Amino acid sequence: MSHEQLRTVEEINRKIESGDAVVLTTEEMNRLVESKGVKVAAEEVDVVTTGTFGAMCSSGAIINLGHADPPIKIQKAWINGVEVCHPGAAVDLYIGATMTSETQPFEYGGGHVIEDLIRGKSVELRAISHGTDCYPRTRLETTLTKDDLNQFYLLNFRNCYQRYDCATNGRDEAIYTYMGKLLPHYGNASFSGAGSWNPLCNDPDYETIGVGTRIFLGGAQGYVIGEGTQHNPGAGFGTLMVKGDGKKMSSEYVRGVAFTNYGTTLYVGIGIPIPILNEGLAEKTAVRDEEIVTDVVDYGVPRRDRPTLRKVNYRELKSGKIVVKDREVKVSPLSSLKKAKAISEVLKKEISDAAFFLTAPVETLPRDTVVRPMRQTREVTLVEALIRPAVTCRREDSIESVAERIIHHSVNHIVVVDEEGRLEGIVTSWDITRAIANGCKKLTEIVTRRVITAVPTEPIDGASRRMAQHNISALPVIDERKRVLGILTAENLSKLIGG
Repeated sequence: MSHEQLRTVEEINRKIESGDAVVLTTEEMNRLVESKGVKVAAEEVDVVTTGTFGAMCSSGAIINLGHADPPIKIQKAWINGVEVCHPGAAVDLYIGATMTSETQPFEYGGGHVIEDLIRGKSVELRAISHGTDCYPRTRLETTLTKDDLNQFYLLNFRNCYQRYDCATNGRDEAIYTYMGKLLPHYGNASFSGAGSWNPLCNDPDYETIGVGTRIFLGGAQGYVIGEGTQHNPGAGFGTLMVKGDGKKMSSEYVRGVAFTNYGTTLYVGIGIPIPILNEGLAEKTAVRDEEIVTDVVDYGVPRRDRPTLRKVNYRELKSGKIVVKDREVKVSPLSSLKKAKAISEVLKKEISDAAFFLTAPVETLPRDTVVRPMRQTREVTLVEALIRPAVTCRREDSIESVAERIIHHSVNHIVVVDEEGRLEGIVTSWDITRAIANGCKKLTEIVTRRVITAVPTEPIDGASRRMAQHNISALPVIDERKRVLGILTAENLSKLIGG
């Protein structure tokens, strides 16, 4: 494909100003290339618009409050009950999207504060300080709106992922994640990103997207200020760091959101115009969903490197159903595909109306960065370090024989297994006591079949949290085939903490 330059950004801007620029959305460009070919599309089209709208957790806003009288050098601050970071001198604050309310931790957070400010709502500020000679004030309480702020800038250090993993869950219980609620036994899946509408999928080599690129950000004009954190272009996971004026934004494109039992985040709308400078860019902006491939990953494994179950493309994901472990399951988008398309259309109109002009990047984004894992000088304790042999029984065993095992082994839990050692249930000493008192005759009458489990390679923190959530005192430890490897008890955990 030819990379010979057909036009420059300056030439395109002159055509925008005169009303002669040909602007298409990426969806329209796809149809044009399919019907007339890349060469014709490259010659006819000046700009292709893209869009995405989804949860972008690494987002936030910088605000400058102005000085109080007497002045205060803020040490800690809260807005609407959400603690905000104090990264700079005296009265500069940073509102992180995922910071949560002290009183409504799973319902309201930094993302909602940002949305409230954009909407023009009044918010409550509370701040404390240790006090100094030049900043004597130690406490501050006031209300303010965005109009009271000197600066209110969205400053997002990781947005607009090029693509994202599709999440599912192989555990025996539902889990609540930043990918939404994932049902047990691969019962559903969720994905993020807009696929063929996504900006970085339309310029994957960052020919036109770089430092200084003007973008649609939250309903206003913003800029790319560099590569985003965890920018990993070699693996197809490029990201952007972006900035824009929150006072000019619209809550239609910036929304605070809470994920059930996980926390809060911020949905951000981003649209980027791609100038068609050569045939290669014409071909890239005609990308199809079936050409964008990602992994289906088991989020039920609570480790950094989760198992990949299969490859999947965005056409399959957008169909609403995919196959996981030989079973068809529902797959849902966390990103709003409707809003992504709308953003690309709004951006197209703004350019066509000469309300939005393009900028060439002053510096290209790096294409050779590699994301490294955290350096850990202390290893975390895993479940495998604390498991002990499980005392087991079979479903057909008598209640009396199980009671004898509890007494003989001095345990409170008996794990029920089949002939191959696979988990079938659990019985506690309390279950046996109640069974004898009620005159139960069969073990199957008292077995708990829905068992909360652990795997040997997970951190004990997660296992301990599940015990507390379900008010239980032991977790059978199983392998991928549900064979019982041992048991983790609250007593083991208490000894570790006590030691």
